[in-house]
Amino acid sequence: MVQSKKQKYTFLAFCLLPTFILFAIFTLYPLFSGLYFSFFDWSGSSSNKEFIGFANYIKLFNDVIIPKTIIHDYFLVVTKIIGIMILAIFFAVALTQLKIKEAPFYRVVFFFPNIMSVVVIGILWTFIYNPSLGLVNSGLEFLGLEKWAKPWLGDEKWALPSLVLPAVWAGIGLFMLMLMGGIANITKSYYEAAKIDGASEWQQFWKITLPLVWPQIKVSILYIVITTLNGSFILVQVMTGGGPNNATHVMGSYLYQQAFKQYNFGYGATIGVMILVLSLITVLFLQFLMRREKVEY
Repeated sequence: MVQSKKQKYTFLAFCLLPTFILFAIFTLYPLFSGLYFSFFDWSGSSSNKEFIGFANYIKLFNDVIIPKTIIHDYFLVVTKIIGIMILAIFFAVALTQLKIKEAPFYRVVFFFPNIMSVVVIGILWTFIYNPSLGLVNSGLEFLGLEKWAKPWLGDEKWALPSLVLPAVWAGIGLFMLMLMGGIANITKSYYEAAKIDGASEWQQFWKITLPLVWPQIKVSILYIVITTLNGSFILVQVMTGGGPNNATHVMGSYLYQQAFKQYNFGYGATIGVMILVLSLITVLFLQFLMRREKVEY
């Protein structure tokens, strides 16, 4: 059926307008509202807002806790990328290349944490790390390593590293399935030709599998970075609350503390602007760093 340009544009507007409205309400409006409130001294619950210009940003640069939160966030970013990607690639290759009969069962097992709430995961691992009844210290005592037992979440040195394990555990399944989809689409003849040429399993992985699933790896890394910088505060709030002595505060948890506990909503909005800027810079840098020529089948 022949349609006029007006009918085509009307149809496109009809399809795109609802999405744009939702995007404006839930993304653009909070974004510009946060930027607007960052120029005010406001408790968040009062009708009185005092315009203070860049005072909150000056306070931000002089806040001694802010550098710590940035370091903690990027520590989680780096450790999660390393931990999740190594394990996700390993399990994805194992479940697709080794022809394990129980592969469907293992897919469900690895993906199960992804359907759990982050709050539930945090509570679960809080019990696992419990100094008296937790599985970690109980396991160490069972193995005769009592001297290694410690209050993991209450130790300033070990509290932040202790958050890495639950974060990695919760993220493996999703990225494993993404990589399995990429590996499943690789033509089997490539591996057959490599075997005929005498390539080892490791050489096949390095020269065939890894280059051809690079798009999935790149998307996975960017997704981990974005979700960590913007969402790791949930796990922190549930498991440590930023303690002990600010040893686990990330930018998001510090924002929450300032805005909703100390009622410095304007300063909290300023921290939110900082998170946005750092996230954009990090993503752009990684896209530049991970750029490479497209590999075609």
